[in-house]
Amino acid sequence: MTPFGEKLRSLRRERGIAQRDMAAAIGVSPAYLSALEHGRRGVPNWAMVQKIIGFFNIIWDDAEELQRLAVRSDPRVVIDTAGLSPRATELSNLLAQTISSLSEEQIEALTGQLRGMRSR
Repeated sequence: MTPFGEKLRSLRRERGIAQRDMAAAIGVSPAYLSALEHGRRGVPNWAMVQKIIGFFNIIWDDAEELQRLAVRSDPRVVIDTAGLSPRATELSNLLAQTISSLSEEQIEALTGQLRGMRSR
């Protein structure tokens, strides 16, 4: 599941909306909506995110957060390390090889470290 899919499912369940009803309302198949929630589809395009925002009547900060989650929810990430140091290539490969064995706590710690580095 992706961060976007997790949020989408949470919003839908909080409001007691069936997947098939939401799918019909935004003009997609229930299978597509299920795949989006489970992370088996790529990042939804801007128009789809806008339909979902409109469907839930989300405004301001919550709408921006949903858009941010969509951008950061590609389940098939490719890291291009061409032109970077050998250590950068090693890091990206090591992460790809070990991410499935990391605990949620380890993932949260790494994510926090990386977010902290971006704000410097």
